[in-house]
Amino acid sequence: MSKTVSVIRRVLACAIASTALSATAAFAGGAGGTEAAPTESGIALELNKLEAYDKGCRAFIVANNTSDVTYQSFKLDVVLFQSDGVIGRRFALDLAPLKPKKRTVKLFELDSQGCDKIGSFLINDVMECKTDTGAQADCLQHLTTSSLTSVQISK
Repeated sequence: MSKTVSVIRRVLACAIASTALSATAAFAGGAGGTEAAPTESGIALELNKLEAYDKGCRAFIVANNTSDVTYQSFKLDVVLFQSDGVIGRRFALDLAPLKPKKRTVKLFELDSQGCDKIGSFLINDVMECKTDTGAQADCLQHLTTSSLTSVQISK
């Protein structure tokens, strides 16, 4: 009987340790902690890479559509802040089409802009957001942002 109790205690100890590790990983939010947690029905934007090219700076965005809908239009009002905090420029960025349950890489070029002079990006608003069912009003609310670069992106 004591051998059975000993085995049960070891199994319970392993189960408790496994549960504790899972809970710790969930609270930590992953290794880097900078990745946007996908929302149930939205778009997660990740500034993945900045790359200098002959005319300026090229930015790579990973757009993860975690919803079940296709976005026919997803146009953002973006403000670039320079490294000194001063607004550098404002521009529209259209990420559509965005397919359901799909990650997509989009890039945009910032002519006459050095990558080292970019301080951050602000998603000021969603200018246009349409799905197969028509215009959507709450797209900014369902948008999350993250960055794998030293340049932050926020809303």
